[in-house]
Amino acid sequence: MTRSAVIINPAKVVDLDERRRELCAALAEAGWPEPLWLPTTPEDPGCGMAREAAAAGAEVVLVCGGDGTVMAVAGELAGTDVAVALVPSGTGNLLAANLGIPRTVPEAVAVAVSGVRRRIDVGEVEGAGVFTVMAGIGFDAAMVEQTPDEAKRRFGVAAYVASGLRNLTRRRMSVRIRLDGGRWHHRTASTVLVANVGRLQGGIPLLPGAEPDDGLLDVAVLAPSHLSDWVRLAGGVMLGRGGASHGLETFRARAVEILATRDEPRELDGDAIAAERRLAARVRPGALIVCVPRV
Repeated sequence: MTRSAVIINPAKVVDLDERRRELCAALAEAGWPEPLWLPTTPEDPGCGMAREAAAAGAEVVLVCGGDGTVMAVAGELAGTDVAVALVPSGTGNLLAANLGIPRTVPEAVAVAVSGVRRRIDVGEVEGAGVFTVMAGIGFDAAMVEQTPDEAKRRFGVAAYVASGLRNLTRRRMSVRIRLDGGRWHHRTASTVLVANVGRLQGGIPLLPGAEPDDGLLDVAVLAPSHLSDWVRLAGGVMLGRGGASHGLETFRARAVEILATRDEPRELDGDAIAAERRLAARVRPGALIVCVPRV
């Protein structure tokens, strides 16, 4: 029986052969046999590879890629007993950052081998698939959609700055938001995020109370209308004072439905999906086993 498998996104690794040697050496040092090696392809971001790893009997699947690769693997392994170990290699790596996963290969493999296995929630967007970090509609999705992959490879997180600045003044949305099938909340917003974790790039605490294993999704409604509003919102979030007075309103629910008056860009874990008026998400509590560091 194969003890582990590596699902790797070649587009996120500078030297694929060197990364393979590094991963195999770290696993061998821990006494593990050589893993099943499963590179993703442009046609398959990791779904088929995750199914193959599970069918081969892998106990742990090491995911060497960004949040999009993790999302694809999580969609297949959620609800199974196969554990996911993160080896951060992409632009965002937000799930890894929120779970305290180190960025170096030896340290990440050490977490896979001797860390704690933690059950975390995943979110599921109707008609689109699962997410481990967050889904969004509006400004954030437009920013993701307009950031070229080549720019992300060359400049990392900074690649989002140009598209973000272009979209700061985009027309806000009129939306209705319904939580757990209750009454509709009417809002005007730049973006609405449905999150499984609370921290953005650089550890920015957008939703500091969000926990990936609380059985709930956290909703952030961002409503700045001018550049000065964005500045105040950013300052409030950075200082931990991101209340309604700073253009940020938050909710918490097991199921969330967002309905805009027009088609809007949408995203899952940093990957653009089809623009639509509606984004409906629900939580799948404790669906995914992830290897995390011992405290």
